[in-house]
Amino acid sequence: MASVPQTITRIALAGVLLFTGVAHLTFARRGFRVAVPDWVPGDPDTTVVASGWVEIALGTALLLARRRRRGVGRLVALFFVAVFPGNVSQWTHHRSAPGLDTEMKRFGRLFLQPVLVLLALRSTRS
Repeated sequence: MASVPQTITRIALAGVLLFTGVAHLTFARRGFRVAVPDWVPGDPDTTVVASGWVEIALGTALLLARRRRRGVGRLVALFFVAVFPGNVSQWTHHRSAPGLDTEMKRFGRLFLQPVLVLLALRSTRS
């Protein structure tokens, strides 16, 4: 059984994923396109839309999964690892986005990703 801090963290992480997923599809779509590395094949907008839907699905799964919660946590952690190259690309190419408009903010964002991976794993273990 999950502890209260685990449950709170899992719900908060789900909220972040849901909010960010909706942002990918709507008001922040342009800002997320700058994070798509040049080496990703296809149109950056398609990548942003696809990742937004994945975030919505993962956030929903974090809220609803019971018996498979640990597996969902691992998927969320893998997603955070998978999008990390976008954060690195945004920093190394000096591409600004809302909230990430300085070198220090873009650099600092790199250190958030391992924290998100850890939160995904710890909030979903029994």
